[in-house]
Formats: sequence, C-alpha cells, structure tokens
Amino acid sequence: MCDHDRCEPASHPLSRRLLLAAGAAAAAATGLRPGGFVGPAAAQGTDPPRPNAIGPDAALRRLLDGNARYAANTTQNKDLSAGRAARAEAQYPVAGLVSCADSRVAPELAFDQGPGELFVVRLAGNFVDDNGLASLEYGVAVLGLPLIVVLGHSNCGAVAATIKVIQEKKELPGRLPQLVAALKPGVEAALARKPNDPLDEAIAENVRHNVRRLEQAGPIVAKAVADGKVKIVGGVYDIATGKVTML
Repeated sequence: MCDHDRCEPASHPLSRRLLLAAGAAAAAATGLRPGGFVGPAAAQGTDPPRPNAIGPDAALRRLLDGNARYAANTTQNKDLSAGRAARAEAQYPVAGLVSCADSRVAPELAFDQGPGELFVVRLAGNFVDDNGLASLEYGVAVLGLPLIVVLGHSNCGAVAATIKVIQEKKELPGRLPQLVAALKPGVEAALARKPNDPLDEAIAENVRHNVRRLEQAGPIVAKAVADGKVKIVGGVYDIATGKVTML
C-alpha cells in the first residue's frame, strides 16, 4: 500500500500532487492515488474535486441522516446498479467504518449508503488490530476519508463472551482467546464501574477504547486527526430498532 514514513493524509484538491510531493515512488509505480487507481483524467493531470472531499462533520451528518431514513424505512439507495461503471474506475468513500462481523449488522444498510460510499473493516467485537489499522491508514492516506466511525451494536456476542471469560474464567477454544484479549481493555474498564447492565456498558466502553486507539494511531491517522482532516467517532447500533446512538 504505502510507506509509513511517506504517507500523508490526502487533502483536497491536490490529491495527485500530494502523493508526488511526498515522494511516494512505490505508490506511483502501482498506480495508486487518492480515489483508487490512476485513470485517464489523472494521467492528463485534470483530476476534478473528489466527491468525498467534505469535512468530517458533513460526513457524519450524512451518515446520521441516512440512519434516520433506515430506521424510518424510507431509504433512498434502491438502485444498486447506479454508478457501477464509475465505481470500476475509482472509489470515493465518505467514511471508514470499524464494524462487528455480526451478520445482523450491515453498515451500508444502517446508514443508507450505496456501494462505494463506506470503507468498512469488520471483525467480531469491532476492535482495531494492526491489519485493520493498516486498512484505515490506506483509507485516510490514499482514499481521503474524512471520517472514521467505530460502530458497536446491541447484544454483541463477542463482548458477552469476553465478560464470561473475565467473570467466570471460561476457557475458549481455537483462536478465540486472541479475540478476547483484544476486547479485554474496554470490557475490564466497564466492569470496574460495576454498571447495572454490564453488557451494554462493556459494548459502549469497547467502542470508546477503540476510538481513543485510532485517535492516537500514528503516524498517519493521528496526524490527520491533529490536522483536523479526519474525525474519529463512536456509536452503538441497536439491532431491534435500527437506530445508531452516538457516544
């Protein structure tokens, strides 16, 4: 993808020149640029402004408006073939999502966004590991993401399993202990407060923990946050109602 020492968050509207100025020889060799692979317009130096060149707050408002439509069953994204040819040339996602792998959680549906509009990293328990972070660094540095949302959800089985391991000393098979270890920081912090609803509090605190991790994840994401180009936020999706509550 890109060299950590060279990548910088993409900025509007100098996306192609930014990569060149950063000396991204490896990226140039593979045709990478903000928005995806170099197309005919980029080769001629006539890149138009990127469709996702909006501020973090505008991106968040777009997602929350979409979630309100989804919860009210008034979604707008019904023609999934629209823009298919254009998406073959490049991608311009308006936000990155760290989401759970739970089959009941579908970020594009929950935020009423079409194909190509969300850059989603999914793992059970919606936590950020090194591979997920690398994907998000690519999203920020190359695709120009203005927003990253860490999205937890109600009745999360991964968080519930972590609570059982902590409280009941349960032993899990296979590689599940590695997943539990990744979730423990947020879950343990929640349990230490002795909440009335340990699962709900642990779900929320796990989201907050991963928001903080991303805000401090140098060199790419943390710098973009410090420069005001990217905002990291967290929320919890309620499976029963379809509503997202921001934390």
